[in-house]
Amino acid sequence: MKKIKAALISVYYKDGLDVLVHSLAKQGVTFYSTGGTQAFIEQLGYPVVPVEELTSYPSILGGRVKTLHPKVFGGILARRENADDLAQLKQYDIPEIDLVVVDLYPFEETVKQYTSLFAGEMTSEIIEKIDIGGISLIRAAAKNFSDTVIVSQKSQYAVLAQYLDENDGQTSLEFRQEFAKQAFGVSSHYDTLIHRYFASQQPYEAFKESYLAGEALRYGENPHQKGYFYGDINEVFDILNGKQLSYNNLVDIDAAVHLMAEFSEPTFAVLKHTNACGVASRPAVVDAWKAALAADPVSAFGGVLITNATLDVATANEIDKLFFEVLIAPAFEPEALQILMKKKNRILLQQKLFSFPAKQFKSLLNGVIAQDFDKKIETAEELRTVTKIAPTAEQTADLLFANKVAKHLKSNTIALVKDGQLLSMGCGQTSRVDALQQAIHKARSFGFDLQGAVMASDAFFPFPDCVEIADKAGIRAVVHPGGSIKDQDSIDYCDAHGMAMVLTGIRHFKH
Repeated sequence: MKKIKAALISVYYKDGLDVLVHSLAKQGVTFYSTGGTQAFIEQLGYPVVPVEELTSYPSILGGRVKTLHPKVFGGILARRENADDLAQLKQYDIPEIDLVVVDLYPFEETVKQYTSLFAGEMTSEIIEKIDIGGISLIRAAAKNFSDTVIVSQKSQYAVLAQYLDENDGQTSLEFRQEFAKQAFGVSSHYDTLIHRYFASQQPYEAFKESYLAGEALRYGENPHQKGYFYGDINEVFDILNGKQLSYNNLVDIDAAVHLMAEFSEPTFAVLKHTNACGVASRPAVVDAWKAALAADPVSAFGGVLITNATLDVATANEIDKLFFEVLIAPAFEPEALQILMKKKNRILLQQKLFSFPAKQFKSLLNGVIAQDFDKKIETAEELRTVTKIAPTAEQTADLLFANKVAKHLKSNTIALVKDGQLLSMGCGQTSRVDALQQAIHKARSFGFDLQGAVMASDAFFPFPDCVEIADKAGIRAVVHPGGSIKDQDSIDYCDAHGMAMVLTGIRHFKH
C-alpha cells in the first residue's frame, strides 16, 4: 500500500470533484493545480501550489503549455524504489507527485456541434480541443502506476474518494494498475476520435474504432456464448421499462430503427430475427398496428415492435393483448405507458433523435469489412416504367412502400404489398422463386387476397418465372432493380399479361 502525499489536479469537468478534494484534504495531501481547477479547490477552503510556482514558468501560448515541464513529469514518473531517480528529484528540487487527476478537453463533444468538418473557424475551434498536456499527464501517470495513481475521468472521483476513506489514504498496486488500465483506454479512445476527424476525407485509410462504454449482456446469441455491447444505449433511447437488453434484442432493435427511418407517415412495424413480418402505414396509429399485426400474427409473438408516432391509449390497449419483447416509439401518452408497464419484463424504449453512423462494420476471418450504410431511398421520380402499362398512383405508392420493406429483409427476398400494408414476405431464400412462393403461401394462409397487390424484389429477375408466378397469384405491378441480361423476358411477360413493371437501377442486397 502507498500513501498519497501530493496530488496534481487539473480538470475540465469539475462536477463531483469536491468529494475527492475533501477526502484528499482529510489525509493532508498537498495540492498542485492550474487555472480554474486551482480556483475551485481554493474556494473549497484548501491551499493550492500553482503549477507556475512549481515550474517557475507561466502558462503560455494561450494556455497551450501549462504542465509540460520536467518538474511536473519528473515528479510523476520518478521510480520511488530507484536511488538514481530519487537523487535527481532532490538535485533538481522536484516533488514526488503520487496522484494525477486530469481529464481531457471535450474533443468529441465539440466535433458533434458541427455538421461540416474542415469549415473555416469551425476547424480552429475543434483543433483547440485536442488535448496535449492532459493526454501526456495521463500516459505518464499510468505508465508509473507502481507509484502513481491516475484518475482520468470524472466517474472515478467518487470511487477513489471512497477507497481512500476506507484505506487510510493509501492505494494498493492492484488498484493503481486498474486505474492505469482505464486511463490507457481513455487515451486510446481519445486518439481514435482525433484520427477519425482527420481521416474523415479518406475514411478507409485505416480502421480505427473505439467505444469506451462496454456492457456485459446476459449472453450472446445463445446462452453458451458471452455477449457485450460497446456503445451508449442511453444516447439513443430512454429505457422506460423492462429487463436488461440482450444481445438478440439489440440486433433486432438496430434492424427496427433502420427500417422505420424509411417512413415519414404514421407507420408500425413488427420484426422477428431482424426481418419485418408486418409493416403498415395508416393515418391512425392503432390502425397501422392492426394492419401490421395482421400480416403475420404468429411470428409477431415475442417480436420487436416499433412505430414512428406517439403511442396512444387505444394502441396500447391493443398491443397489450400480445406477448412481445420490445416496443419502440418516439413518445408515449402517460396512460398508454401505464397500461404497457403492467408487465415488468416488457422492454419499452423511447427513441431519441440521433444520427446513424456513416459506416457499418462486421468482423470476419482475421479482419474486418466495412461499408457505407445503405441510405438510398428511391422516389417516384426515379422509378423507370419499362412496360406498356404504367402503374397507377396507388400502385406507385405501394411499389415504393414494398421497395423500402424489401431493402431491410434478408436476401433473397420478395415483399408483397397492397394499400400501404405488407401482406407477406419471403426472405433468406437461396432462390428468388422460393422467396416468392413463400410470400404467396404466407399471404394466403393469413387470409389475404393478392388480387391487385404489388411485388418488390431486392435484386433483378434472371428469368420470367417470378413474374409469371406473381401474375397467376393476382399481383399487378412489380418493382426491382433490373440489370439482368434477360430483363426483356420478364418485361415481355408483363406486357402480354397486363402487368406494370418499374425498375430502380439500385440493388438492395442484405446478407
